[in-house]
Amino acid sequence: MTAQREWFEKDYYAILGVAKDASAKDITKAYRRLARQHHPDANPGNAAAEERFKEISVAYDVIGDETRRAEYDEVRRMGPMGFGGPGGPGGGFTFDMGEAGLGDLLGQMFGRGRRDGGSGPRRGGDIETVLALDFVEAATGLTTSLKLTADSTCTGCNGSGARPGTSPKTCGACGGRGTVAENQGFFQTSAPCGSCRGRGQVIEHPCGTCKGSGIEHRPRDVNVRIPAGVDNGQRIRLKGKGAPGRNGGPAGDLFVECRVAPHPVFARDGHNLTVRVPVTFAEAALGATVPVPTLDGAEVSLRLKPGTQPGSRHRVKEKGIRTTHKTGDLIVTVDVVVPEVLGDAEREVIERLHEVSGSPRDRAANRGGTA
Repeated sequence: MTAQREWFEKDYYAILGVAKDASAKDITKAYRRLARQHHPDANPGNAAAEERFKEISVAYDVIGDETRRAEYDEVRRMGPMGFGGPGGPGGGFTFDMGEAGLGDLLGQMFGRGRRDGGSGPRRGGDIETVLALDFVEAATGLTTSLKLTADSTCTGCNGSGARPGTSPKTCGACGGRGTVAENQGFFQTSAPCGSCRGRGQVIEHPCGTCKGSGIEHRPRDVNVRIPAGVDNGQRIRLKGKGAPGRNGGPAGDLFVECRVAPHPVFARDGHNLTVRVPVTFAEAALGATVPVPTLDGAEVSLRLKPGTQPGSRHRVKEKGIRTTHKTGDLIVTVDVVVPEVLGDAEREVIERLHEVSGSPRDRAANRGGTA
């Protein structure tokens, strides 16, 4: 397994404000809360909030993943000297020390390491956004375009940081390594190159749009396919659609939280749809075939048996949420409607029915007495 040098120095649990034995659910909840609080869109022009957001994203990228969290916990348990090959004191861990090698790792132990990651690639931060969907869109899926204002590759220099028509040049002081060697008694350690600030390259003519960073905060459109069957609050991960990486590092991810509006007729229970259908007393008592609406606008016929009870549930197969993995059913609940106003003929018929059938309470009492 490969561990990062930063794992020795940074307590990712403390960064997210959770205990070391926190559940995966609690870690995700803490990340979402902090990400919303420190997101650049919520703090325009606030450099400290932007750095905090990136720090939060890096922490979640490690301990939010079950495998990487286990590696991180083991590295932290062993301490900075727990490295080596198979059979060595690190139990098989290999540390990513980049071009500077062991000298750079020892330099970090003595406080002289590359604090900004040197010229190595750095992954971009994750971005979170919210997408409002109506009930039918969420059930059937759709392709849409999200409008974001976030860190993006600079349009002026295409991410190089150099003014159009020019290019970054290899740093002459460090030869492009981003570090310079320093003698520390018995050890030779490495420190960030002062000429290029650890980037390994020097931009003589910075881009006027991004001031040499290669990244600008701007609006952009992201096409996203929402699969059929997404539920309210569900998050969709778009790999590589987040903030751009630095020094050739990969882009972060975009997380889209779906907010699904309720439907006036249907509700949802997993992959099943639910609907309530009103029927008359006569239809419930005598049995009837009643029309039932479906989400696609068509109607299906539901046969009610004589003596159907109010609140009874009936299943219409494969008329629920349809996804690539499963198709749910339509669950129909029968509501027997009692008329609020009776005409003379209706009243006469119902009174006669009451005389003939009697009270259900009396019938229950008679069954109890017989028993």
